[in-house]
Amino acid sequence: MPRTEEVEVWLFDLDNTLYPPSSRLFDQVDRRIKSFVQDFLSLDLEAAQRLQKQYFHEFGTTMRGLMTNHGLEPEGYLDYVHDIDLALIASAPELDAALERLPGRKLIFTNASTPYAERVLDRLGVGRHFEAIFDIAAADYLGKPYPSAYDKLIAQHGVVPERSVFLDDIARNLEPAAALGITTVWVTHEDHPARNDPEGDHVHHVTEDLAAFLAAALES
Repeated sequence: MPRTEEVEVWLFDLDNTLYPPSSRLFDQVDRRIKSFVQDFLSLDLEAAQRLQKQYFHEFGTTMRGLMTNHGLEPEGYLDYVHDIDLALIASAPELDAALERLPGRKLIFTNASTPYAERVLDRLGVGRHFEAIFDIAAADYLGKPYPSAYDKLIAQHGVVPERSVFLDDIARNLEPAAALGITTVWVTHEDHPARNDPEGDHVHHVTEDLAAFLAAALES
C-alpha cells in the first residue's frame, strides 16, 4: 500500500463498499432487477432469476446483457431498479471522519446511476468528500469490469494509475485496475454474496471494515 500522502486519487465503489451488505439494501435492487427482467421479457420468476444471474456473470451487469441481446434502452431500467427505500442504511460517522482526514482526491466509480449514488451518499452523510461520480452512463453503459470503463474514468478525471487506489466489493472488478497499475483493495464481508470470489494477484489488500482500513492507512 502506498503511503497515504503519495496517493493522489482514491476510487470508491458504492454499493456494498461504502456501506456493509448486512444492511440488505442491495437486496432491494436485486429484486427490482429480477422484476424488470420478468416483465420486460415476459418470463416467469424462476426463468427471470436465472437470466439475471447469467447476464451478470457474462456481461458484468444484467443491464448490459439486456442491451446486447434484447435492445434495452438503459435509462428506464436504471430508474426502475434504483427506485428503492434507503432507510435501511444509516449515517456513517466513522467513515465520514476517515474520509475527512484522507488526503487526495476522492471519486465514486459505480455501475449504478448518479442520482441513485447521490441519494446513497446523502444517506451515509459522506457526499461532501467526493469530487465526482463516474457512473454507468459516463462509461457509455459498459461498466466494470470492462477495461474501457477504467480507461474512460482515467482519461476524464486525469487519474494517474500508479498514484491511485481503487476499493470495490467484487474482486473481479479489481483486475482491470490492477492491470493498469492501480493499487486495489477488496472490501468484503462474511455475508457478502461474492465472498468466495477468487482473490488472485490483482487483489493487493483485503478488508472487512472500510472505515478502519482507511484509519489504519492514515496512521501508517
